[in-house]
Amino acid sequence: MTSLTYSIGIDTGGTFTDVVAYGSDGLMRLTKVPSTPEDPGAAVRRVLDDVLDEWGISSRQIVRFVHGTTVATNAVLERKGARIGLLTTEGFKDVLEIGRQNRTQIYDLMLRPETPGFLVPGARRRGVVEAISPKGNVETPLDPASLEVAVAHLVEQGVDAIAICFLFSFANSVHERQAAAYIAERHPDIMVSLSSAVDPAFREYERTCVTAFDAYIKPRLDRYLAGMENDLKEAGTPAPLQIMQSRGGVCSSVIARRRPVRLFLSGPAAGVIGACSAGAEAQLKDLITVDIGGTSSDIALIFDGQPLVRPEGSLDTYSIRVPMVDVNAIGAGGGSIAWIDEAGGLRVGPKSAGADPGPACYGRGGEWATVTDASVALGYIDPGYFAGGSLKLDPDRARVVIDSVVAKPLGLSLDHAALGIHRVVNAQMAEGIRLVSISRGIDPRQFALVALGGAGPLHATALASELGISTVVVPRNPGVLSAIGLLSATTEHEVSAAFPHALSGLSMDPVRTVLDELDAECARLMAQEQAPIDQVTKNYYADVCYVGQAHYIEVPLELDAEIPLERLFNSFCTLHERQYGHHTRSPIKIVNLRAVHRAETREAATGTLGRAEGGAHKGRREIIVTEGRVEADVYDRDRLNSGDEVTGPAVIEQNDTTTLVEPGWRGRVSHGNILVLTAMPKEGKI
Repeated sequence: MTSLTYSIGIDTGGTFTDVVAYGSDGLMRLTKVPSTPEDPGAAVRRVLDDVLDEWGISSRQIVRFVHGTTVATNAVLERKGARIGLLTTEGFKDVLEIGRQNRTQIYDLMLRPETPGFLVPGARRRGVVEAISPKGNVETPLDPASLEVAVAHLVEQGVDAIAICFLFSFANSVHERQAAAYIAERHPDIMVSLSSAVDPAFREYERTCVTAFDAYIKPRLDRYLAGMENDLKEAGTPAPLQIMQSRGGVCSSVIARRRPVRLFLSGPAAGVIGACSAGAEAQLKDLITVDIGGTSSDIALIFDGQPLVRPEGSLDTYSIRVPMVDVNAIGAGGGSIAWIDEAGGLRVGPKSAGADPGPACYGRGGEWATVTDASVALGYIDPGYFAGGSLKLDPDRARVVIDSVVAKPLGLSLDHAALGIHRVVNAQMAEGIRLVSISRGIDPRQFALVALGGAGPLHATALASELGISTVVVPRNPGVLSAIGLLSATTEHEVSAAFPHALSGLSMDPVRTVLDELDAECARLMAQEQAPIDQVTKNYYADVCYVGQAHYIEVPLELDAEIPLERLFNSFCTLHERQYGHHTRSPIKIVNLRAVHRAETREAATGTLGRAEGGAHKGRREIIVTEGRVEADVYDRDRLNSGDEVTGPAVIEQNDTTTLVEPGWRGRVSHGNILVLTAMPKEGKI
């Protein structure tokens, strides 16, 4: 008899690390363990040492191991990246500091820099004599003496990594490669990031910026992923380590270590991929996802079953030109701290209690009232069944801190103070959803809301009511949907090249020549993944904008269309209308070409948990909603079967989350245990 094999997905969040094990028998096991922010790998080692043993899974049974990490993001947010240097073409070393003329805060009395100068202070930026023309011709050969002096200076500064960004290297990378070879020969311990490899596209500031970010996080990511590879090896796991990328596909850790800048938003991207699978099961294609975790809420749009991918993202207000799933994060989550501002108003977040000490109800020394404390005080969360009972909460401590920090200072009752915390954080999340929908000319009432994350289903009906959304989808395991999304994602590699050509008069011959080169590079990367050739699909995209514009959007390039470039123009108009609410038939130009190769590995989305026996109704308990104190039915999600219905007010409990069904909402279990909540049609507030 063939032994069972398992695919493991581990997503590290700010408060919890989510773990999913999908077996070849079709069953899924899941759990949450506290994250270890000071050493994120420690939580993963606990999974390998303890959790798998509890499940009776041997490390040798693991055939796939996929990880979503926040290490890259946190290195920037916490300013804990490497000490790096920057080499540029002589005369351009201050591009990173000058940036663009655009400013977001133009009326503040004290203006602060809006470029990431902290990455490379002026003392660690050096120019090198060399010149490449815009068409890629060598005008001035790389001067060895100036390179030697510049590198020696950076070495004296004690740099751990060097970013190299020469002018027009996207047209000809020969000088960057020569500089990298010199550093590798003389200083092999110093890591190097080349702009021609990280971001081969025009716009000097953006290219310098993303290359510097890549160098800034590379040493830390390299140590982290190398350590995890070693942990898997010592545990006897035959599966290679795969990492979720910001675009929504996974790749081997060996490749991820070479280009770590593609790991920003690794975890949130996995949640969106999981939501796509849940929407498909519910037979819904247009979705708004809200992933509410311990420290933040991640919001994304899904059109026609596919997440939006933007060619440029942002982190901590800084622009990072890397393709990313279009996820917008706000500082509002279960651990967000409630506080009173100087004007006497109630505020929630963005500061979070995190995993340690966590909310006051955790009993670990937390002294501030959080959203989770309010959820306990309102009766939504059973203190004895939080995270499936693995963490016992202290409801009295939650009430004490809410009373002292919020209720008494504002002259409110405890009930109104706790409800006020929820209403404030819900308003912030609703505003975040408006920013990705209404601000783009999109009516959220035409979408279904997918609730995920440990706290998503707890706030879903309140958010939907605020926005006029009539359908809420609660996946079978929303609290660990990011980990499930890791196993639902395809192995993916994307390679791009600059291709500045106006569409008018362009033939397909030069386009196909460049795409053939991109295909060859993607095939080389896929070969390293050992992906079977017959499982690899190829897709092509062009970054397109109107002639005269500087910013572009990614448009599918369909080579099998009758007239591919005409189809490209029409697709651009459609996408421009969708994203910005308007379009014209003006001339357009191609900026970059991109090839994306994917190897399908979507078996995990069909995994199911073993069913619990007995009735789903657990009893009734009093909860506090806008209408006041009401008696709510309490259900066990594990015992709800397809076709079962639930009418609010109700609370549905499971080991990874709690779903609140407010009065005026009803739910039905269908489509493979997807819970679909619906409201009676009424005019919504948007």
